[in-house]
Amino acid sequence: MKRRIIAVGAALLVLAGCAENTASGGPKSPTVPSPSGDPGPTLETTSTSVSGPWRAWTASLSNREARGSCGATAHQVVCATNSGGFVGRSRADGRITWTVPANDHGKSAGLVLDAADERAVTGVAGSLRAANLRTGAQAWTHQLPTSRAYFALGAADGIIYALDAPDPFTDTAVLDAVRASDGTPLWHRTVAWSTGEPLAAFRGRIYTADGTRVTARDARTGNTVASGPTGVKCPHLVTGGHYLVCTGSPFSAGDTFSPMQRLDPATLRPLPTPRNTADKPVRGVISDDGVLVLYEAGAEDTSAGNWNAYDLENNHTLWSTYATEEDAAVTDGRFVTFTPGNNRTTRGRMITIDLHAGPRATGNTAPHISKPYAQTRDSEHPLLIVPDGDTRHLVVRAQTHHSLRSLPLP
Repeated sequence: MKRRIIAVGAALLVLAGCAENTASGGPKSPTVPSPSGDPGPTLETTSTSVSGPWRAWTASLSNREARGSCGATAHQVVCATNSGGFVGRSRADGRITWTVPANDHGKSAGLVLDAADERAVTGVAGSLRAANLRTGAQAWTHQLPTSRAYFALGAADGIIYALDAPDPFTDTAVLDAVRASDGTPLWHRTVAWSTGEPLAAFRGRIYTADGTRVTARDARTGNTVASGPTGVKCPHLVTGGHYLVCTGSPFSAGDTFSPMQRLDPATLRPLPTPRNTADKPVRGVISDDGVLVLYEAGAEDTSAGNWNAYDLENNHTLWSTYATEEDAAVTDGRFVTFTPGNNRTTRGRMITIDLHAGPRATGNTAPHISKPYAQTRDSEHPLLIVPDGDTRHLVVRAQTHHSLRSLPLP
């Protein structure tokens, strides 16, 4: 059976919001206050599962959920709180079906959902916790010494990869591999790593980047099997599907950037790569069939730029479209993002574009635009969550007035 694991990056701190009724017309749930006085997540008085297919709904997020990370499997939405706990929500109406409380305090290292092993895993400060996706029961916990904290998570094939380092962070970290089902430690290795770089795992390997080069390790043993050549600079690593692409750093303050370079996952040697623009690379997503869509903007102001699509397999540029939002995803053969916030006629909507045909396509491959929703306004700084499987739904996370909205893929 093919495993499907979703890794979700840490979300930003956002302001308080309010709930809306679900599309099904169900009543709002009562609010449960936390010991700190922060309104907790809305919670059903009985934690019973809510069955049914994916449907349209909205739900508010507590302050703790909003400061953590959210993701989705084919069956539910899960949010990890900034205290190290979890909140599971129904795909049918967004109501909470289970919660796992925790009382840690610190920056979230992210969230990993392992549907095959029924595990949700998060790291906050020095605690790595796992919960059962189906029941919400706590599965296992790992605790670091007080001087260390978790900074990044990754997963593949039933293994959770957790990167920890001294807090405050130095350029040397430890990469731990544990079994997702029961938390059994498998191996740990000292690695060089740069803040903000992803942990990418696929095809039996785990990849780390230190802002200069990429290192590949065997997923079973942690032993190094390949290192990026010294002549290839990798300020930032973009991953997706089974692809690795080095770009200039989105954190650079300069006006020039390293050229985009695709790497061979087996040897980490450079492969033919489409020529990119001279603008600053800010964020990228890669489809399973090798289409990289990269948000590139002016070095001095990244609030507006272009999403540029590159065919990595055939080594050419596909299309470009103007944008003012940096968040995006790929699903069902389409690129998903938000309409430019300065376009009065179409702003505040979600748009999907055929990955190969582009924004000027017509007929069956033409772009699709959603209705305007409160959560898709650019002032909400929306984030996209793509459920696993062929659900034909997306979840939009509003960061200003923090809430979730499930809606059909346009």
